[in-house]
Amino acid sequence: MAEYDLNELQKIRENKEVLEYLEEHGIIEIKKFNDIYDYEKELYDLQVKLLKLQYEIIEKGKRVLIIFEGRDAAGKGGTIGRITEHLNPKKVRVVALPKPTEEESGQWYFQRYIKHLPNAGEIVIFDRSWYNRAVVEPVFGFCSKEQHELFMNQVPEFEKQLVDDGIILIKLFLSISKEEQAERLKERKDDILKRWKIGTLDQQAQEKWDVYSGYIEDLFKQTGTKKAPWLEISKDNKKKARLASFKLIINAIVGNEQEKPDTFITKYD
Repeated sequence: MAEYDLNELQKIRENKEVLEYLEEHGIIEIKKFNDIYDYEKELYDLQVKLLKLQYEIIEKGKRVLIIFEGRDAAGKGGTIGRITEHLNPKKVRVVALPKPTEEESGQWYFQRYIKHLPNAGEIVIFDRSWYNRAVVEPVFGFCSKEQHELFMNQVPEFEKQLVDDGIILIKLFLSISKEEQAERLKERKDDILKRWKIGTLDQQAQEKWDVYSGYIEDLFKQTGTKKAPWLEISKDNKKKARLASFKLIINAIVGNEQEKPDTFITKYD
């Protein structure tokens, strides 16, 4: 559900007397109200555009795979929620795999992900993906140096095969500052309704910040390619990062820059 009802915001915005009354009595701040309205309006417009694109994806049997990676507490879950909010749920899937089972640990690393690739007419969103082996696993010692190096060598060719087969592959990485991450993690810890979001690894995100940074840098350098580039969204503002994600996804599906990219987006190819 939307955080605010756009129609109600519109009615208030168009009634100056109501606005003045609310401001005079300290109920709202005009600037804050206008910021909320502008965000909800732009979000709505982008959701409509994406929904229309989904009709085309279904009709033409296209396959879309969106990978969301990023720092802990960067806003992946909230962004994915807004992206899928008004899409046809029968034709969109969010995949967030748990740690590998004993059987999966003995398989080719990509094997358990392949079964979740999009079918014709589908959008599949990976909330973290095979790129766990590029950053999280080596940071915490969940894979060997040899396994990490093998993955980094294999993934560009693996993704090339996906793209050559017709899959529209979109790789988004959400970045935030160390200070913003600390604040968000604290907020989660202090809020009983958000405490479930903190995992065992999240609690070490701050102390291992520099180690993460080194692997993330390698991620962009070694796995960003012309056919499967990385698009990094570097913004501490959650709402602007969400809007940027929509724009990048729409552009990738359309095949051109229908939506003007924001200045805080970096492409690695």
